[in-house]
Amino acid sequence: MPVSEALRRLAVTPAFWTGEPFDTEGLPAEVHLSFPVVGGYALVLDIELPSGDRALGLRRPSASEPVQLGWAPPSGPYPAALRWWELERFARVIALSDPLLPHPGLVVALLSPFAPAADGDDPAEIAAVREAAYRSLHREIPFDEQLAALTGGPEQAPLPLFTSERWWPMPRVPSPQVLDEAAIASLSTPAQARLQVRAGHRFPHEDLSDLVRHASALLTELPNQDWYAATRSLAGRIVGSGDLTAVPDLLGALTGAGCDHPTVLDALSEPLVPLEACWVVETLAGAEPGTLLRHHV
Repeated sequence: MPVSEALRRLAVTPAFWTGEPFDTEGLPAEVHLSFPVVGGYALVLDIELPSGDRALGLRRPSASEPVQLGWAPPSGPYPAALRWWELERFARVIALSDPLLPHPGLVVALLSPFAPAADGDDPAEIAAVREAAYRSLHREIPFDEQLAALTGGPEQAPLPLFTSERWWPMPRVPSPQVLDEAAIASLSTPAQARLQVRAGHRFPHEDLSDLVRHASALLTELPNQDWYAATRSLAGRIVGSGDLTAVPDLLGALTGAGCDHPTVLDALSEPLVPLEACWVVETLAGAEPGTLLRHHV
């Protein structure tokens, strides 16, 4: 899915994520986001501006309009339209089909409020995935701002006595991170389900179950395909040990076998983000989602 200019603007606006009012000048009255998953199904998020109201829908194969899964104001409460494990599975499939939407990232950040923790879920695991998603939101820092910060010191090296910041404070390079630590901590905490929309007779249970089957089948079959099959045993050993130090070996084996999938290779490349590496290694090993991640949360 091409990331629209409207979504780019929203993604780097902290108030959009925290549910606070923000300037919507130049933005359309409604932002329509469609995330194709598999088998002709797509998750659709409509955001009304400036109110910030959000509606999550499921578009079925050969259908022009999605059926609604849930609606929420910008700051919640959000309905339990998806199970957490369903969203996590869909996000993996979306990432594999669209390198512009790596997992966890924008998809999880946008849709995880609709997938609160339920009985049997691991709150620490959910919080770790959500935290990584919100941390992945970065703004571009103009070169002149970077240069101003980096060249704010003396023209020549000071004497050792005057090297501390107390004598010569250096400006900090602007952070590309959209959200500060307090906002990330607040957003990462998985809320408990409050609005049980899945109990309604209009909820598309059969269609959602069909999408789950398609997504699960794709992830199950992937380790047996092409170059992935040759590296499945190595991925399995990493999952079994819980140790990510062998990830460079897995990356080398994949590239040596001819793998050129950008999502897979990026997740296993330096600088290594453990959570990004975990989901790819789990997928290549054919392991249950979260098996490796639990060693790192």
